[in-house]
Amino acid sequence: MSDQPKPVTPKPYDSAPSSRQAVKFLTAATIGTILLVLSGLTLTGTVIALIIATPALVLFSPILVPAGIVIFLATTGFLFSGCCGVTALMALSWLYEYVAGKHPPGADQLDYARMRIANKARDMKERAKEYGQYVHHKAQEATQGS
Repeated sequence: MSDQPKPVTPKPYDSAPSSRQAVKFLTAATIGTILLVLSGLTLTGTVIALIIATPALVLFSPILVPAGIVIFLATTGFLFSGCCGVTALMALSWLYEYVAGKHPPGADQLDYARMRIANKARDMKERAKEYGQYVHHKAQEATQGS
C-alpha cells in the first residue's frame, strides 16, 4: 500500500521557518549590522586621524623615515636570527636522533644518498687508478721509444 501517490501540495506549516531559524537569522543580521557600523566608524576615524596627523608626519618625516627603516631592519634581523636559531636547534635535534638510532624522518633518504656518494667515490677512485696506470704505461713507452 506504499505505492499510493502522496499529495503534491505542500502543507502550510512545512514552508514557514521555525522559531529557532528566525532567532538565528535575527541574531546573525543584528551582529552583521553592528559589525558593519563598527567598520564604518573605524574607517572614518582612521581617515580623520590621518588628515589630522599629516602635517606632523610631513614635519617629522626626516626623523621618522630613517627611524622606521632602522626599526624595520632591526626587527627583520632579530626575526631572521631567531629563525636561524630555531632551524639550527631542529637540525641538531634531528642529528641527535639519527646518531642515537631513533630513525627520524628522512633518515632513509640520507642513507641512500650516502650510499650513492660512497659508490660514486669508489668508482672515481678506480677510474683514477686505471688512468694513472695508463699514463704511467704511456710514459714508459715514450721513454723506451726515444
